[in-house]
Parts: sequence; structure tokens; C-alpha cells
Amino acid sequence: MLNKIDNAVHFLREKINFKTEIALILGTGLNTIAEIIKNPIIISYSEIPGFPVSTAPMHKGKLIVGNIQNKEIIIMQGRLHFYEGYSMNDVVFPIRVLRALGVKKLILTNASGSLNKELLPGDLILIEDHINLMGTNPLIGENFEELGPRFPSMNEPYDKKMRDIAISISKENNFDLKTGVYVAVSGPSLETKAECLMMAKMGADLVGMSTVPEVIVGIHSGMKILAISAVTNLSNIFHSEPHTQEEINKNAAKARINLENLIINLIKKI
Repeated sequence: MLNKIDNAVHFLREKINFKTEIALILGTGLNTIAEIIKNPIIISYSEIPGFPVSTAPMHKGKLIVGNIQNKEIIIMQGRLHFYEGYSMNDVVFPIRVLRALGVKKLILTNASGSLNKELLPGDLILIEDHINLMGTNPLIGENFEELGPRFPSMNEPYDKKMRDIAISISKENNFDLKTGVYVAVSGPSLETKAECLMMAKMGADLVGMSTVPEVIVGIHSGMKILAISAVTNLSNIFHSEPHTQEEINKNAAKARINLENLIINLIKKI
């Protein structure tokens, strides 16, 4: 594990001539956010030693390094998912590499289904907590003290200071930023109505197939984390129609302008 991280970092250090403390991971249908970066250095995941290649639809699998708001930032244009057949160690390997590169603040985005009738397609939701129903945990196995403690506390996985900044940005720019609890499942099949009802009764507002493993490992490695979800569909609690990728991508696009505005101002203020 440690040698694998070192190899990836050594490769990237030869490509990147500066250090950055901020990284951003883009979820399904949100790739275009990367277009706001200036003077980009673009590196395909396949070039990076030990880096898994993203196979999910709408995940381009590129690491983009450049400038936003006069700050250097790393963007992951697409992520890895457990449902792609990768091990949890593979899914969170990029987080380990980002931390080794000096990243201290991680902004995550994702697309999600709504379990709450108040959260509608196109809405942006600030994740305030999560429930892990993926059936596993990325920290299972040998713990390397160099990377983090054996039993990291998850009392506040989503940094309150950054959440407060995000809420103030939404108010200043006159767009809604709601809050909610995200539940992660393994996928790739979408959830049944009974499963959605169960998760809603557990206190979840959103459901998706990512983010939580990255958050757990980010906390394990000492990062400050903010996560924003774009609602792409109402769960089948509210209707009986099958979901499509076209629907999901269309509703992710609705959130683009406000999400770009939020990201640009977040980077400026954090």
C-alpha cells in the first residue's frame, strides 16, 4: 500500500510543479465543472501508476491540475465505484494519493436520488451526515499508522466551518442550498421501493453509490471534507417509472450553474 502510494505521488510530482491543499471530485453528470479551471495540466488515470481506471458512464477518468480563483487545485474528473468491481482499497486509492500530495481540504460532489419529497431534481444538497449501507468499510484490513489511526472518529465527517461558508455563499448568490443525510449503497442496480422506504424511515434524504468510502478515508487521513449532492431523480417512493441515464444526466445539468458558482466561491473562501 505505502509503496503503491509513493509510486503514484512520485509520478505526479514530476508532472505538477506546485503544491495544493484543495481537491475536488466530480460525480456523475458533473464533469463540465472542470472546464472552469485555468492553465490545466490533464493526466489520464491510466497514466498514473497504480491508479484504477474509471469505467462508469459520464466519468472521464482524468486528473486535472490548475488554477481557480488564484488558488491551485486538483480536480478528479470522475471517481471509482465499488460496483465497478474494484476493491475498496482501489476505490479510495486516489484519496490516499491526494493526501500524500498535500491535500488537506476535499470537496466531493455526487448525483443522488431523493428520498425526501422536499428535495427535487436539480436541487443542490449539502450533505450533513451519512449512513453506510454498502456492506463494507474501506478501512477493513491492516491499518498503517502512517496513514491514520485504527479507529477514526466519525462524529463530524462533514466539516461544519466549510458547510457554514457554503450556506453563506448560497444566500449571497440567491440560490437554494438545502441540507440532508446521504445513504450509500453498493449498486449498480437501483433501489427497490421497499428499500427506499426503509432508508427514508432510517433518516436518509438521499441515496447514491459513492462518496462515503472517500469520506471515511479522508477523515482517516486527517482531511477536512465538504460534500454536495445534485438531486438527479425522485426515488420510486414517489412514482413507479423506471429511471434512465438520460434523466439523471439532464437533471445533473440543471444544477450546473449554481454548483459552479458554489465551487468557485468555496475555493476562494476556504
